[in-house]
Amino acid sequence: MDLVFIEGLEIEALIGIYDWERRIRQPLRFDLEMAFDNRVPAASDDIADTLDYKAVSKRLIEFVEQSDFGLVETLAERCAAIVMEEFGVRWLRLKLGKPGAVRGARAVGVVIERGVREA
Repeated sequence: MDLVFIEGLEIEALIGIYDWERRIRQPLRFDLEMAFDNRVPAASDDIADTLDYKAVSKRLIEFVEQSDFGLVETLAERCAAIVMEEFGVRWLRLKLGKPGAVRGARAVGVVIERGVREA
């Protein structure tokens, strides 16, 4: 199985459960690994045959910037669903980090895997 990845995608969002969090936009960091058979685009050398990581990034930026969730868990699930449904990804690992949310920690967040990872 091949992977297409996006690493360190930073997007600001309104997210959190505390009153002070509801008044500010906070930076979030996304890392994605997405299963995709890269043999077809490798043979054709045509972007139309790829999993276009720029298109995925733009779609997530659009969604996250407009979102308003309390929990990173909810946002991670919605982002995973978008990637799988709109881009035909059958398996992904998504890491969503919230830098600076806990004093002394570089970031906190969640890592989720969805779908079936094929060999």
